[in-house]
Amino acid sequence: MRIDPRCGMMKAWDITRRRLVFGDSKYTSYDAMPAEVSVPLTTTIPTTEYVVVTEEELERPYRVIIENDDVTPMDFVVLVLLTIFELGFEQSVAVMLEAHHNGRAHVVTLPYEEAQRRVYEAHHAARGAGYPLSFYLEPDA
Repeated sequence: MRIDPRCGMMKAWDITRRRLVFGDSKYTSYDAMPAEVSVPLTTTIPTTEYVVVTEEELERPYRVIIENDDVTPMDFVVLVLLTIFELGFEQSVAVMLEAHHNGRAHVVTLPYEEAQRRVYEAHHAARGAGYPLSFYLEPDA
């Protein structure tokens, strides 16, 4: 006999009578289970939380921040700042150099949807060219 880890009962197979033996009594495998089985009730509590963003929050200004990396060429960064973020040449160079020396730099402040769209375009252009250039958004104080 051995203990079945699934039910915790002693079990053995009676070879001569081709039946399963539970504990000291001899039940066949058909009548081994009691007629009433209590099944524990399980409940699932969802952890999803939906947040509704108001128009006011969408219009709130967000700061676009560029992060420095050691792979993206400086001229490509300036080109992205000129074309996608519509900065002037001198301002694009200044932002690129600030990110290069300090690790990050403020590019521009825009409403959320516009800032997100431009960051997406910049990331798409950088990945298309094979560069890891990255921007992120933070709420303006």
